[in-house]
Amino acid sequence: MSTEHERHGRNNELSESVQSATMMTYRSVGLGVYGAAIRFVGMPLEKIALYMNSAQVSGENQLRQAVQLAFQDGKGGSSFLAPYKVVGPASGIAWFLQYSVMGMVFQVVDKTLSQAMGVPVMPYGKKLMENPESDVREESSDLVTTMKSCSKILLAPVIAGMVESVVANRAEAQRYFGIHKFSQMEAALKWNPISKMCGPAYLVNSSRNLIMSATSFVITPVLYRKYFPQEQKSQGTLFWFGLGVNIFIGNVVAITQQALWGRALDYAASGTTVARNIHYKSVIQEGLVKEGKSAFFTMPKWASRVLMNAPVQGTLPWFYNEILPLGEGAVLSAANSVYSQMVKPSKNSGSRSSVPLTTEIGTEKMATSPIKE
Repeated sequence: MSTEHERHGRNNELSESVQSATMMTYRSVGLGVYGAAIRFVGMPLEKIALYMNSAQVSGENQLRQAVQLAFQDGKGGSSFLAPYKVVGPASGIAWFLQYSVMGMVFQVVDKTLSQAMGVPVMPYGKKLMENPESDVREESSDLVTTMKSCSKILLAPVIAGMVESVVANRAEAQRYFGIHKFSQMEAALKWNPISKMCGPAYLVNSSRNLIMSATSFVITPVLYRKYFPQEQKSQGTLFWFGLGVNIFIGNVVAITQQALWGRALDYAASGTTVARNIHYKSVIQEGLVKEGKSAFFTMPKWASRVLMNAPVQGTLPWFYNEILPLGEGAVLSAANSVYSQMVKPSKNSGSRSSVPLTTEIGTEKMATSPIKE
């Protein structure tokens, strides 16, 4: 299996395993930086989407209600900077980890399962632009092989989504409630360390994230490579194709989980005490009784989710497959340089004992035996 960094044609001293680990780390860090930057810029859109997919807005003019709630400054007025006041250090770290960890976990799981099952990894980089007809079709493409491929395709985004929610869900809930209120809720719930780390409504949050992980790393690259017209493949078409898949496939499904997540958090905060544990059956029943199916899917809910999610998640396949590969050569060169500086001195020092030493007496040079310690 060839990879992007192997196509640079350099005589790297790094082993294949070190090269692979370096590339996975580089891609993961790149995804983390990109995701955190776009999420921070789009924080007002996120707040609007959070309110739209909660029980705090209902009836007519839901979008207007959500916008008003998003820009309330807590003092009876409104401010453009109000959405940013709920962004604490935990959010910045969680944004970075959310996308970097998701990318790293998906790559590791995809590669590990592919090697264990004997199936190809997900297409990446220039592979998306290649003609799928050039693939070597294995004669052993039987039912077992197909089942292995399907299992890997399902497991990789599931595990990535679950791990992503471990690092992101608590910070998302903090942004939803606000830093002070969320601290009060955590203190009242008195959860164990693991539950506290995952945060409230973790189950449905991970369900939403696995959908988006599958959209970015499985559905988009597979569909684009196999079914997009070969003569029209380019950076531009991949960008818009990724947005389209995110908007009309990923978010259509994910919005139901986003709405359930918001209602679950409202349920946690609406008890007779400061906070209560979430009972999902009750959350779903209450939503259906009050608003029917529109409690979990409406066009305004979908539109708000798209505005929040599409700028980063929809462009992730393009950034991952077209922008990140541009820096892989420089990263490998830097890693190889560091490796050379670390290894070569030790090799030289280790070989000194086998080289004959000379001493100079007057104008004559006399060979001496190697020093023995």
